[in-house]
Amino acid sequence: MPAPPAWRIMEAAQEISRVTAGPHSPGAAVHGQQQSDAPRTPGARAEGVRFSVLDRSRTREGHDGTQALRDTVALAQELEALGYHRLWVSEHHGVPGVAGSAPTVLAAAVAAATRTIRVGTGGVMLPNHQPLVVAEQFGVLEALFPGRIDMGLGRSVGFTDGVRRALGRDKHDADDFAAHLTELLGWFRGTSDTGVHARPAEGLSVPPYVLAIGEGARIAAEAGLPMVVGDIRGRDKMLAAIERYRAAFRPSAWSDEPYVVVSGTIAVADSEEAARRLLIPEAWSMAYSRTHGTFPPLPPAERVEELAATGAMTDKERGFYESGLRGHLHGTEEQVAAELETLLKESDAQEVLVTTSTYDREALRDSFRRLARVAGLRGAEPPRA
Repeated sequence: MPAPPAWRIMEAAQEISRVTAGPHSPGAAVHGQQQSDAPRTPGARAEGVRFSVLDRSRTREGHDGTQALRDTVALAQELEALGYHRLWVSEHHGVPGVAGSAPTVLAAAVAAATRTIRVGTGGVMLPNHQPLVVAEQFGVLEALFPGRIDMGLGRSVGFTDGVRRALGRDKHDADDFAAHLTELLGWFRGTSDTGVHARPAEGLSVPPYVLAIGEGARIAAEAGLPMVVGDIRGRDKMLAAIERYRAAFRPSAWSDEPYVVVSGTIAVADSEEAARRLLIPEAWSMAYSRTHGTFPPLPPAERVEELAATGAMTDKERGFYESGLRGHLHGTEEQVAAELETLLKESDAQEVLVTTSTYDREALRDSFRRLARVAGLRGAEPPRA
């Protein structure tokens, strides 16, 4: 039998309410919408941890992008029933292995198909867009689905030189992320000096989150915003970023205290080997991208295992592939519960964002069901006898 959950998600965290506080109320956007996040001692932190999912709409061999997008919507419905806190979608352009290229459009579809789970982006790559347009898009989402929308923001610019040219951007545009972020938040508060007003965004409260890559931790801290940091495989680097963020955090109109989301791959199955097999398709796709310059659809684990067993991988491919299998949280429910307890103790994070992708969709759904049991989510099924 699986061990009892190491922590419980607060019941109030699962109830969605209309935003009643304006964007100028400290902490309203992040902490006031769904539950009261009173300060907690580090020892009690695990009692209030939220669990969420980032689904990148990964395409799979033999299945097109349309199916990948529909899979994301269906997954959101199941995650909502299980009690996960939020479902985020991503932005990738010109990548064969990812169908999620328009995150606000996909977020609208997810929100329309669900009732209570929070929906957002992980994230919109702000250097790719004009801040006014981003504010308008999230304003429309918040107006249609009040109290359920998150605005996760990243500073990456395209995947390749060709994509950046197509977007009309340069890799150095990421250097302006902090200024673009300030401008974006200003559209919600009506502080633009252009005389233009973002409709319907102005006056609405859409919680912003910063994806902490490189300078992201410093920018999030100085802006007084929640930070999403990953991945959990680079534990020392991740913990150092969290420490810098908390030390430099400045309370803002958006959040009155630091809020840390740790992200990474977590795979749970009935055996450690079965959980490891969930990691194989993503590890091979990453290895392929590092050696061929393009990120392909996810292959079946069996085909990758055959490549490894027959020596069909080059030494370079094998090196990247084996590296891609290491460091993730995977195993049985008992094993993952123990690893998560260590992660949360070390990071004192308020939330875990799971980013697992794999070829076998049923095995992926089973992994999320098992993780829900580990986390004690309200909709988790009892363990099978």
